[in-house]
Amino acid sequence: MQIPFSQAVQLLHQTRHAVLGTHSTQLPGYPYGTAVPLVVDGQHRPLLLISALAEHTRNLLADNRASLAVVEDGRDNVQDAARITLLGRCERFEPSPELVERYLRYQPAAEQYLQLDFMFFRLLVERARYIGGVGRMGWLETADWQSAEALTPAEEKCLLEEGAALVPAQAQLLGIDAFGIDLEHGGRRLRRQFAQPGGYAAIKQMLPDLLAAFATEASAGA
Repeated sequence: MQIPFSQAVQLLHQTRHAVLGTHSTQLPGYPYGTAVPLVVDGQHRPLLLISALAEHTRNLLADNRASLAVVEDGRDNVQDAARITLLGRCERFEPSPELVERYLRYQPAAEQYLQLDFMFFRLLVERARYIGGVGRMGWLETADWQSAEALTPAEEKCLLEEGAALVPAQAQLLGIDAFGIDLEHGGRRLRRQFAQPGGYAAIKQMLPDLLAAFATEASAGA
């Protein structure tokens, strides 16, 4: 089945946690799974901030082939939930200040870890298996990530600065990407997906109307 890339992006941007699978160095040949916080960058690639002392970090430094499993929140029956398993290689990298800011907006408790031995990795996706529910499944390829609309950290920062004055006082803009906007309002994380993905210029043009609609909706629900 042909899976729209937007469905995978939506799930990745909505979810706070994932299960990382690495190759065990303690028991060679066995997979090692562990829960990790999840943040996605502007190119829709998972970002990991993990300790040098963690078993999964040691595994990645020995063999960077990995998988990442993500499940839709809020479903009683996991068989009805959207879910995706990403396969690829986790590369260690030094993030830009804008990317660190993005990570901390989504995971503010992680700021303390930046003073410790934690390091950033990102998953370069080679294939992904998406399941939208019973009978709705298919594969996505690395080309889907490479060809997708994307924002640079600098472009996102400009859009966030413009949008900050347009959201209610009790709301916070977490991130903007080519497929949608993430906000936090009343302690809840909300995702507003665009009708069509767009680049920086298109999002800049439609951002005031989108955030004005959100402000009206939030005021009505208050």
